[in-house]
Amino acid sequence: MANPWRGDVALMINGQPQTMRLTLGALAELEDNLEAGSLVELVQRFESSQFTSRDVLALLAAGLAGGRCDLPADELEHAQIEGGPMAAARAAAELLARAFVVPGA
Repeated sequence: MANPWRGDVALMINGQPQTMRLTLGALAELEDNLEAGSLVELVQRFESSQFTSRDVLALLAAGLAGGRCDLPADELEHAQIEGGPMAAARAAAELLARAFVVPGA
């Protein structure tokens, strides 16, 4: 079960519930994989709705790694996500928000 106080975000991938989380290690890996250069730039892109599908995939992959899911990144690109691309984008944005904001604050 996803715990928002811990930064968890739930998403159904290939018919299986997954709990994602941006741990410090996942955030560091995400920074390495970003073309933007910083997490601040990534947050700004999501806040202004200027994010790309690559941003969404990178966030989901980092969240899955932080949540200790063993779904490889290349399989994520072809995975069936319940709710489609919009649900994936919402989950990615929620991962970012939960990594930096206390729920209910």
